[in-house]
Amino acid sequence: MLIKPREKSDLLVILEILNTRTELPEKTKQYYLVQEKGYRGEQMNDLWVEKLKEELLVLHNLLFEINHSQFQIDTLLIAQDRIYLLDVKNHEGDYHYKNDGFYTLSGKETKNHLHQLKRCETLLRQLLQTLGYNYPINSYLIFINPEFFLYNAPPDLPIVYPNQLNRFYTTLNKRSSKLSDRHKTLATKLLAEDKSESSYSQLPNYQYDQVQKGFTCACCRSLLTSVIKKKVICSKCGHGEQLETAVMRCVEEHKLLFPEKKITTFVVYEWCGGVLSPKVIRRILKNQLTFVENGRYCYYE
Repeated sequence: MLIKPREKSDLLVILEILNTRTELPEKTKQYYLVQEKGYRGEQMNDLWVEKLKEELLVLHNLLFEINHSQFQIDTLLIAQDRIYLLDVKNHEGDYHYKNDGFYTLSGKETKNHLHQLKRCETLLRQLLQTLGYNYPINSYLIFINPEFFLYNAPPDLPIVYPNQLNRFYTTLNKRSSKLSDRHKTLATKLLAEDKSESSYSQLPNYQYDQVQKGFTCACCRSLLTSVIKKKVICSKCGHGEQLETAVMRCVEEHKLLFPEKKITTFVVYEWCGGVLSPKVIRRILKNQLTFVENGRYCYYE
C-alpha cells in the first residue's frame, strides 16, 4: 500500500525552472543534472516496488532529523516483521571496490555509498526507538542503471546490481507479510516526523529581472511556445496544453520562485510574457483562486 508517493522536491523543481529560464552557473548546472538524474533513478526503482504484491506499506522520499542529524531515505518498506531501507543510485560506468571504498578505473576515490547507507540505518534505528518500535532493518544499496558495474566487490555487501533487480524483488515478494494497525500507526508517526526540505539544500542566487518570462512547454520545458486559440503550443516538440492549465502552472512556478510576492493580474501577465490580455488572465485567476480585496491592493491566493 502506497502511503507516501514520490514527488519532486521544491529544490529540484526550482532548479528545473531556473535551468529553463536562466543561464545557470556551471557548478549549479552540474548539481541540477545530478539531482535530476537521481530522481529519474528513483522513479525507475519505484516501478519495481509497484509490482510487490505482499502486504507492505511504502513510503518514498523521507527526510528525518534525530539528535540534530538529518538523513534522507529514498524508499522505506514496512513489512510484518521488519523494515526495508532502499537507497537508490543511478550511477553509470565502471568502478572498483577496494580498501572499503569506491574508486573509478582511473583510481579516483568517490563517495562511499555503503558508509552513507550504514549511517542512515543507524539514525533510522534511533528514530524508531524514540517512537517505541524495535523492528529489524534490512538496508540495501540499489544500483538501478544497467550501465553500472562494480569490480572486485565482495558478494556479501548489501548491494543490488541492475541484473539482480528481478531476483531481488521476486524474493522480497515471496516473503509473507500481514500487517496490523500497529504497522499503520508506525507509518503515520513516520509521516509526522518527515521534514519537507533539507536545511542543507543550497539554491543559487537569482533575481526577478534575470529570469526569462513566458510560457514553458509542460513536456520539454522549452520557451519556444505560442498561444493559439485556447492552447499553448510548443514549436519545439509540438506538445499542446490547455491555456488555463498553462497559466496556473506559471502561477505555481512564480509562487515557488518568489513566495514573498502576491499573485496579481499584472504579475501573472508579466510572468507569462505579456502574450495574454489581462482580461483573460483575470478570468482564469478568478476561476481558479480566491480573490482577496485589500483596499487599493487586490490579489489572489
